[in-house]
Amino acid sequence: MATHKKNKTQPPATVQNFPIVGIGASAGGLDAFKRLLAAIPERSGMAYVLVQHLDPSHESILPEILQRVTKIPVHEITEDIHLAPNHIYVIPSNKMLVSTDGVLQLTDRARKVNLSIDVFFTSLADVHKEFAVGVVLSGTGTDGTLGLKAIKEQGGISIAQDSQSAAYDNMPQSAVNAGVVDFILAPEKIPAQLLQINSAYKTNHFYKDEEELPKDDEDIFKQILLLLRHRSGVDFTYYKQPTFHRRIARRIALVKKKDLADYLNFLRTDKAEQDALFQDVLIPVTSFFRDPKTFQTLTETVFPTLFKNNPPYEPIRVWIAGCSTGEEAFSIAICLHEFLGEKLSNTKIQIFASDISEKAIKKARAAIYSKTDVENLSATQLKNYFRKNGGDYEVNKIIREMCVFAPHNFLKDPPFAKMDLITCRNVLIYMDTFLQKKAFTTFHYALKENGFLLLGKSETPGASSDLFTQVSKHDKIYS
Repeated sequence: MATHKKNKTQPPATVQNFPIVGIGASAGGLDAFKRLLAAIPERSGMAYVLVQHLDPSHESILPEILQRVTKIPVHEITEDIHLAPNHIYVIPSNKMLVSTDGVLQLTDRARKVNLSIDVFFTSLADVHKEFAVGVVLSGTGTDGTLGLKAIKEQGGISIAQDSQSAAYDNMPQSAVNAGVVDFILAPEKIPAQLLQINSAYKTNHFYKDEEELPKDDEDIFKQILLLLRHRSGVDFTYYKQPTFHRRIARRIALVKKKDLADYLNFLRTDKAEQDALFQDVLIPVTSFFRDPKTFQTLTETVFPTLFKNNPPYEPIRVWIAGCSTGEEAFSIAICLHEFLGEKLSNTKIQIFASDISEKAIKKARAAIYSKTDVENLSATQLKNYFRKNGGDYEVNKIIREMCVFAPHNFLKDPPFAKMDLITCRNVLIYMDTFLQKKAFTTFHYALKENGFLLLGKSETPGASSDLFTQVSKHDKIYS
């Protein structure tokens, strides 16, 4: 027990510019934890936080057990604690952990389904962005999949244990099936991969705060933009550069290239990598009923106004710009269906959903989602609007027929017209002011006189505020 007591002292607060590795496991996780920790060198330059599903009534002896396999100090988190490199932290069994600016904060665990890995990984992603790394080890269920999705959305790295080495592979396999995993490895192979990623972070100036790139890199960067434009038809010149730089840095770390020039040579000859970079830059951030309060406001404020102003035989027209894999469009359709109830049979609704990624549109058209994808939906919504399709859920016909999906670039293709409602959420944050202005002019043209525009929670019309007025103070709804 002596070791354990000794490590109760807090490491000093440090600047959070090093990878924070969240490691989640459930059944069969102890063996996987031991194998992974035993392979970590003492000075790896990273911090490790372990989340495990444990019986809340048991006092955890995990720190003592793990301290036997590693020389790195292992702490059980007892109160708010600062993360420091070359330390391992263990979450107590009856607690949830959220990360706020490098301070780990304990909260009591809610009684519902134990999704402590998702909760921690999601807050890790929000706070540490591209320095977040998520590892899902052995376990039953699907905890960790949504968390890895959040980490990937923020430009972090995601790893799952391979089926051969996992005592229970449901948890890592769920993440692999959801397409949110960068590497599939046995636990003892994970530290070597992490070290490689860390050295890419250290040597790559994309991760420093300078906006300006060295001249040589600036030229290579322009060539990468050109390659992407040829391959995808999309010009990323006016996308926010720091975000774009970090996406490229992420790809360099993933494909193990030594620098930008080395990566460009590889990119020129590898079409699959060009497509992978394109998908990584697009960051498909979406889920069913994302920001539930927004949907409540649509039902209480926007829909009543739309139907009041609309002549009885005119269709209600909605455009989802940047619809990604379709969840947003189907959420709006379900929301309208719930709002109209009996009146639906006399109302024509047309939902046009567009995105520049053909891959995303293909998934949206298929309308089949995994168990993890539909976790935000109520049991009633699942029963009313989906049917089981193997282990997945398929959107039913009545909702599918309200939506038309098409590949479309709203910055250069002719816009849709006469829209009652346009939603464009979490797309504009990746564009600079020039492109944002262009987008708002397009939306202004596409909307009817008293139509509505819905944006993501960190977005505003900014320089185009003369075109729109805010309707709801707490939601990003404009007219």
